[in-house]
Amino acid sequence: MIGRIISALVGREMGRRDGSGGASGAVKGVVAMSVLRRMGPLGMLLGGGYAAKKAYDRNRARKSGY
Repeated sequence: MIGRIISALVGREMGRRDGSGGASGAVKGVVAMSVLRRMGPLGMLLGGGYAAKKAYDRNRARKSGY
């Protein structure tokens, strides 16, 4: 359950980075999470950390006016 949520967040961030969004981001998220899931708990931490950092950076940029 948590892995699917993290994969959705990672896919959304990857889609935003590429500007494609939608299904492309979802597919990239599923592929990325399948790789990260094979790495075990470390992979889940890396995927969650990636999504959290992107959200933090976006929030900080929004507050600074960019």
